[in-house]
Amino acid sequence: MLKGEEIKLGIQPPQVIDRPDQEINEKYVKGEVRIVTEQARYPLSSIPQMLDSDNYLLRPEYQRRHRWSNEKKSRLIESLVMNVPIPPIFLYEYEYSKYEVMDGLQRLSTIQEFYSNQLELTGLTEWEELNGRTHSSLPDRVRAGIDRRYLSSIILLQETAKTGDEARILKQLVFERINSGGERLMPQESRNAVFPGPMNELCLSLSRQHSLCLMWGIPIESDEDLFKPSEEVLLENSMYREMFDVELVLRFFAFRQDEQYLRGALRDYLDEYQRHSNRFPDSLRLQMGKIFADTSDLCYDALGERAFWLWRKRGTRWNWLSRPTTIAYDTIMWVLSNRLDQADKIRASATTLRAEMPRFYEQHYDKFAGRYTNPSNIVERRRFFSLFLHEILARVTE
Repeated sequence: MLKGEEIKLGIQPPQVIDRPDQEINEKYVKGEVRIVTEQARYPLSSIPQMLDSDNYLLRPEYQRRHRWSNEKKSRLIESLVMNVPIPPIFLYEYEYSKYEVMDGLQRLSTIQEFYSNQLELTGLTEWEELNGRTHSSLPDRVRAGIDRRYLSSIILLQETAKTGDEARILKQLVFERINSGGERLMPQESRNAVFPGPMNELCLSLSRQHSLCLMWGIPIESDEDLFKPSEEVLLENSMYREMFDVELVLRFFAFRQDEQYLRGALRDYLDEYQRHSNRFPDSLRLQMGKIFADTSDLCYDALGERAFWLWRKRGTRWNWLSRPTTIAYDTIMWVLSNRLDQADKIRASATTLRAEMPRFYEQHYDKFAGRYTNPSNIVERRRFFSLFLHEILARVTE
């Protein structure tokens, strides 16, 4: 590891705290861990002006990569036509009378898009006759009916948190709670929101590394025709949509800490690692980013798009599991990152490496057949692949 990269994490399992009722009551009376809120209602027609002002901050780090399709946006407008109750948005008052949007950006942006005539209604089922209409082309009575509607909000007031750390903890708590009842947050989606910072930004940037995307089947830009996949195309890919590509980058960095994460659940370890690594100096993150990019490119050059496929046995026959796996990714990337000084030799050995991978998996099938994450299995997988790579390099350079 680089100087300053190693960190010590103390992940503790949940504990049962035995306190007398009197102390618990005193904690409640004092207002510890109690959120101060107020409610507000906004006329729909006022939302575009509200979002254009300097008083409302649209925080993209809170948002998942899920983007509403035009049909889903249109269904929101159809619900407003029918006066179906819309869930409130959540705002955090980061300064007096200045707010950041914690939950509800898609609803707000849809309403803004609708009122600016950028949304053409489509896919409506109860009001099919409105398909193809924009706000200005709606019948006047329907348009007036929508203009009478309101969007409710719940505002977490600034006085809830006395310090910056308290504010961070509060926002983390609320974000996770308000998202626990709807569409399930994937682990990295949650980290993206509650642990923003330089490491999160680095992982987001590196997740678009061409070699990584090619090995995991994620659409990329083409150097030949300068094609850039649209957001709609990217969102069809579940790894991109659920931010698993970003988690892959985080895993690479976190696994450089050896087996620390085995003290608890992997998700908890990655949470803590991202939170701590946000504090790394910029110079260290720059070096770490280069190591990841160089390792990913080396892996692709040596093993191709099938780098993380497993050669496995089903019945009496051996064949490729035709999709990448984290068990191969974690192992191969870790080993290659420690062999970057031999990158030229490894690239020169690409043909032999690819031809010999089935033999490697057959020899160590028991270590790669399941999702084993105990220390001995991880260490053995790394050791076996290191020995295999050493053997291939020795054979090619003879």
